[in-house]
Amino acid sequence: MKASIALLPGDGIGPDVVTQAVSALDAVALRFGHTFEYRTALLGGCALDETGNSFPPETERTVLAADAVLLGAVGGPKWDDPKAVDRPERGLLALRKALGVFANIRPVKPHPIVRDATPLKPHLMEGVDLIVIRELLGGLYFGQPSERRVGQAGREAVDTMVYTEPEIVRILRVGFELARSRKKRLTSVDKANILSTSRLWRELATEVAADYPDVTVEHILVDAAAMYLIQRPASFDVIVTENMFGDILTDEASVLAGSMGMMPSASLGDLSEGGFRRGLYEPIHGSAPDIAGQNKANPIATIQSAALLLRYSLGLEAEARAIEDAVDEVLAAGARTADLAKPGEPVIGTDAMGERIADAIIRAR
Repeated sequence: MKASIALLPGDGIGPDVVTQAVSALDAVALRFGHTFEYRTALLGGCALDETGNSFPPETERTVLAADAVLLGAVGGPKWDDPKAVDRPERGLLALRKALGVFANIRPVKPHPIVRDATPLKPHLMEGVDLIVIRELLGGLYFGQPSERRVGQAGREAVDTMVYTEPEIVRILRVGFELARSRKKRLTSVDKANILSTSRLWRELATEVAADYPDVTVEHILVDAAAMYLIQRPASFDVIVTENMFGDILTDEASVLAGSMGMMPSASLGDLSEGGFRRGLYEPIHGSAPDIAGQNKANPIATIQSAALLLRYSLGLEAEARAIEDAVDEVLAAGARTADLAKPGEPVIGTDAMGERIADAIIRAR
């Protein structure tokens, strides 16, 4: 296969971890006889510094021409002025909208080798294997008006949460289809006791559920869901929720994986004629500018995001599993970055972890 992949290293540790994900993809290409062509573009703070635009037109052209997009991270204190007209995060939202990626999929399956890295009691971690599906193009992050202004009482700000029936139904169907392929359990998370958008969400979830009689549906308020993720995480299979709730819950769920450095994500659009989806792939962690360029970041989340890229956008299941198996092998052999290591355990850097995973992919030929 020949495929084009747009690389958006972004800010902070983004370039560090994307470099290692590309090494894993190159190892896959070598082992399986594929050709991956890369084109790098600017997004976020680095784009602001160079062009004055967090999502430059050239970047938009690059990502729209690619078969898939791999992103590092954006943002940092340098660009945190709340009064700024443009911020790195605006570029990320514009990227998602341009690609039409409405379904953010975040798998949470703690690796047994690093289970001690989580603060939860071991018995709570038994059997944890869940996926959170977050709606990505609606809700508070895109609603208008969203602005600061001066009112009679002084400074004020407003954000608007809007959801339409088609937006909710399409993300629910992604959740139901995925649940049908797994344990046939779906949890719909909302705040229906307070929010009108959530009451519409729950109403539509109930209606869509009628098309999936083989899937058991549970409705949970978001505050209860946050509690249950810690109290009984193994009870969840597929969780589907709106934009802001999903953003918060998946960061909480990273505790189950031991570190944000272990959690990949895939943001997907509509199915193509070939049955695959346009996708944006990225780790869930931030740019961590305090360790950028110091060879300290854990690249596994980005490397496993590359595995999701192979699976969902290129339809290369064996190749995706090759990356995931290599990660398992390297961790089983004792390799640990600083975020995963117990006190006194040897620690390796970003580059060494990436090199070991790439070597494991090739050695399995």
